[in-house]
Amino acid sequence: MKTLFRPALTLFVLLSAVTGIVYPVAVTGIAKVLFPDAAEGSLIVVNGKPVGSRLIGQNFTDPKYFWGRPSATGPMPYNASASSGSNQGPLNPALKEAVKARIDALKSSDPSQTAPIPEDLVTASGSGLDPQISPAAARWQVPRVARIRGLNVAAVNTLIDAHTEGRQLGLLGEPRVNVLALNLALDRLAKP
Repeated sequence: MKTLFRPALTLFVLLSAVTGIVYPVAVTGIAKVLFPDAAEGSLIVVNGKPVGSRLIGQNFTDPKYFWGRPSATGPMPYNASASSGSNQGPLNPALKEAVKARIDALKSSDPSQTAPIPEDLVTASGSGLDPQISPAAARWQVPRVARIRGLNVAAVNTLIDAHTEGRQLGLLGEPRVNVLALNLALDRLAKP
């Protein structure tokens, strides 16, 4: 029995060290060298302080800001440790009620806006953490943001154009706007 125990214990300790320490440290080190921004969480830093990540949505509720996609994480919105979809199908009454409540909230935030509401403003993403919205969703919010901040609609639309990212590699995904980056640029344009 002792002849089997010692090699098994040695192999266990060796493999634990390799897979639990050496490999993660090596991969992290390589990532920090090759992709330093991504390895640190793609943080957005303002005045030396991190204000968020380019990869995780933020909970903007003030009408002077652009709002992102609804978060499916609960009870705290955009909680990265609780990332998941709602798993509610299109016929689920709870989803229908949530979408109706979101539509009502958007309409009450800007009663003069009569254009159809883009889908990504009322439905959560698969992860519940999306940091981006479609350019159409950003443009739908322009009248409210411009009016509250006292800005020209054309200036706000120009800001959206400047922050619209195209398809990855020219063909993957859809054009999108990072809400945090857009709101930070908006704050620089006109102090809230």
